[in-house]
Amino acid sequence: PHATQGKHAATVTHPLPAAFSDLLPHFLLEPDDVYIVKNKPVTLTCRSTPATQIYFKCNSEWVHQDQHLIERDVDPATGLPVMQVKIDISRQQVEKIFGLEDYWCQCVAWSTTGTQKSQKAYVRIAYLRKNFEEEPLGKEVALDQEVLLRCHPPEGVPAAEVEWQRNEGLIDPKTDPNFFITVDHNLIIKQARLADTGNYTCVAKNIVARRKSSSATVIVYVNGGWSTWATWSACSAICGRGWQKRSRSCTNPTPLNGGTSCESQSVQKSACTATCPVDGGWSEWSKWSPCGADCTMWRSRECTQPTPSTSGKDCQGLDLQSLNCTSEQCPQSKYHHLSASGAEDVALYVGIVAVALCLTLLLIVLVLVYRRKKEGLDADVADSSILTTGFQPMGIKPTKPENSHLLTIQPDLTTTTTSYQGTLRSRHEVAGKFSMSNGPLLEPLPNGSHTLHNGKLPSDPNDFMNRLSSQTYFKTLPRDNINTSYGTFNFLGGRLTLPNTGISLLIPPEAIPRGKIYEIYLTIQKKEDMRLPLAGCQTLLSPVVSCGPPGVVLTRPVILTMDHCSDACLENWAIRLKKQSYEGTWEDVLQLGEEVFSEPYYCQLEAETCRVFTEQLGRFALVGESLSMAAAKRLKLLLFAPAYCSTLEYNIRIYCMDDTQDLLKEVMQMERQMGGRLIDEPHVLLFKDSYHNLRLSIHDMPQAHWRSKLLTGYQEIPFYHIWSGSQQTLHCTFTLERQSLSTCDLTCTLCVWQVEGEGQSFTLDFNISKVTETTCSMIYHAFQIPYLIRQKICSSLDTPCPNGADWRLLAQRLKLDRHMSFFASKASPTSVILDLWETQHFHSGNLNQLAAVMAEIGKQEAMIFLVSDGEC
Repeated sequence: PHATQGKHAATVTHPLPAAFSDLLPHFLLEPDDVYIVKNKPVTLTCRSTPATQIYFKCNSEWVHQDQHLIERDVDPATGLPVMQVKIDISRQQVEKIFGLEDYWCQCVAWSTTGTQKSQKAYVRIAYLRKNFEEEPLGKEVALDQEVLLRCHPPEGVPAAEVEWQRNEGLIDPKTDPNFFITVDHNLIIKQARLADTGNYTCVAKNIVARRKSSSATVIVYVNGGWSTWATWSACSAICGRGWQKRSRSCTNPTPLNGGTSCESQSVQKSACTATCPVDGGWSEWSKWSPCGADCTMWRSRECTQPTPSTSGKDCQGLDLQSLNCTSEQCPQSKYHHLSASGAEDVALYVGIVAVALCLTLLLIVLVLVYRRKKEGLDADVADSSILTTGFQPMGIKPTKPENSHLLTIQPDLTTTTTSYQGTLRSRHEVAGKFSMSNGPLLEPLPNGSHTLHNGKLPSDPNDFMNRLSSQTYFKTLPRDNINTSYGTFNFLGGRLTLPNTGISLLIPPEAIPRGKIYEIYLTIQKKEDMRLPLAGCQTLLSPVVSCGPPGVVLTRPVILTMDHCSDACLENWAIRLKKQSYEGTWEDVLQLGEEVFSEPYYCQLEAETCRVFTEQLGRFALVGESLSMAAAKRLKLLLFAPAYCSTLEYNIRIYCMDDTQDLLKEVMQMERQMGGRLIDEPHVLLFKDSYHNLRLSIHDMPQAHWRSKLLTGYQEIPFYHIWSGSQQTLHCTFTLERQSLSTCDLTCTLCVWQVEGEGQSFTLDFNISKVTETTCSMIYHAFQIPYLIRQKICSSLDTPCPNGADWRLLAQRLKLDRHMSFFASKASPTSVILDLWETQHFHSGNLNQLAAVMAEIGKQEAMIFLVSDGEC
């Protein structure tokens, strides 16, 4: 080092003060350990006083003077010289000896007295491997169980620090003591909570990089537990032997996240004996009393043989009798005179009261006659009172004589007419309205009219619609009457129908509270106006239907019927019922297959129809989310052509739309306005969620007479346009050209298929000058179970019977037994069964069908309505 020192030493320009000439150098700053990140060099710094020279030595070799950056200064406090030296270390320098030993550097400072060495500073290349040595694994754990998630971070220099995340959020054990991170980086959840369900990720980081492990899903499940037993119900029998039950629910706690459900029974039954009611009986009359001063004598009896008990009837009749005495027995004749005078006064008063009552009754009759003449029942209105008034044996004769009792119940007109606001037709008018066969009770309604029962149209329909659409919530209501039905209803209920759309609203009896009268509407919304938020694989499966007004109080669910276009295979779908809130947002109110019977909604999905039980009116739509590419929607394919063609060009339009009746009606009306005619029967095509477009092409045309003006071999409709369900009139137009105007016969084959999927071919052969439209309309009939008959059925079948001849057997006979749990949750299961059956058979039902089912239940000679509860 002396040679190097003589050659490269930096000499001091100013001599040291004499008092400090014997001082050894000491370091103000020594080099520290550093890491090289990627290819960026690092700098080592050394500072000493008093110093005449400073040099770095790395791995026992002196660093060349040219690589030193030297700065000189004087300490103002001591006047001593201060010297600072820096050197840069590159990645290449360290890599030369990497693996042999650690790369280190230290600085050596000289003064006039001697030398001093600094501490060693190690220079290392920083890195962090990609792969974790151990990653956390997902687990399913019970509530309050301890959870251990292991994590061994990747190898790195410097060693990686570890943190944990749950659902991308940082876990801080300081703020949540339920978490604990061990020294070896494992995460412990001391007592698993429901909120701890989530995706856990181990994150390793140092100065070079940040690595994330794969996520581990932790599911905290809750096994179900029974609640305490409810109190026993009242004995089912009013008198004698019956049964009572009590229930418990699997809600203590409710099973969650795949936890096991409760085992054993949720309902217990026990036999019970109800004390029979005892009607009262009179004792013998007592002896007559002596003749009193008022010339009368008395005798009495008591209701004590037996005394009425357990809700038994009291004795009927007088418990006290009086009798005039003879003049010989009467103490004073004047009392006899007074008694006679009093009797005459009583007779006078009775006569006056009788005359007043007669006058009052006459006045009431006159008012009713006046109102009856003034108000006429609309031609499109039929209420339950009309049905029951005209429902006599001469109206409909059953095919089976044993069912005659079903149809000869005398209607209770007092309960039917007192709360109804409107007038009634006379008996002979009604008789002419009913069919005399076993068919529907009403004649077919004209297409486009409003079908109402138990209600009447407002006097001014336009005024009714204006009032609805002026409210904030109803701004999107259509103003036309074609897509809207409306009427006034009371406790008798009824039905609103939009003809040829498959959409109807059944309002069962007692759904509207007695004493209330509601104006109710039913309408279709245009899908493009609704802008229903659909994400991912979701699609609109039904029309958007509004019924209202929202907020009315209903004591029973109404049934909204509308078409859907899914393949009805719930294994491939997650189907949700959506309802629009007052704020305009759409909310999920029900998922099919996961119904909770305590909620105000229930949905029955049939092959092409959806029936929604709801206790709240509003705007509804059915939205499906496909769970696999096997999920399919039903498309309706409609082929239209001009009714008249006077040019060489001839257009064929093929509509590909959701298979619901409301869209069919809309396209038919639109084409009729355009002069188009349906040239083939509608066809159904299953369109799968395979992300493939729909292709259409025309083949096999006679080339000598026709040619296609389409430049390509086929046309396509994009997958998402069809799958979303929000575009109503998707179609393709094929423009054909004939060689001359005399060519009128056209034969061709139309192919419609989904790429790499199913398809259909249609052979067309027709004369374009004689196109006749294929009709698709339906004739609607009105059927409704009369109110009194419905009451009789419910009172007979609601009470469970030991032999099973109750509402459960009725559901089986009507093929509705898959909804048993839903029916059982209602106060009157029979009424809900009848509502659903009536809705399903609105166009084809009649009372003979119902009578035949009642005969199958097992009641003797189908006299179900005459059997008392005791016999059950």
